[in-house]
Amino acid sequence: MSGSFEKEKSVGGVFIGTAKLGEMLPQFSQVSLTAQDISSPVSMQMAMSRIYEALTKTPESGARKKYVAEVRFADSMGNPVVLALDLGDKVPPFTNKEVKARVLIELYEDQIATGSIIP
Repeated sequence: MSGSFEKEKSVGGVFIGTAKLGEMLPQFSQVSLTAQDISSPVSMQMAMSRIYEALTKTPESGARKKYVAEVRFADSMGNPVVLALDLGDKVPPFTNKEVKARVLIELYEDQIATGSIIP
């Protein structure tokens, strides 16, 4: 954690990491592999079928790209954190595919809530 802040009834921190910029087709955002997908030949075939279905639907819905950033940083306990940031459909204004990332996390109570911290 590179820094912390405290405001009225809020606390948080700022983390520094890296981001890899890339393109993806929106249809592939639904495709993911889990440990269960590679646990047996049958589950692997089912996962491949999902991927194939996503590939074949691409021409039907148009192949417009969107840009994403894969952001990596370490949390306060040193655990690696990876998240995706949708950058929209326009080319990001960077010259490099790898850039620095600053992640801001703020914790606060919702004043509209009925007094409970967890909705």
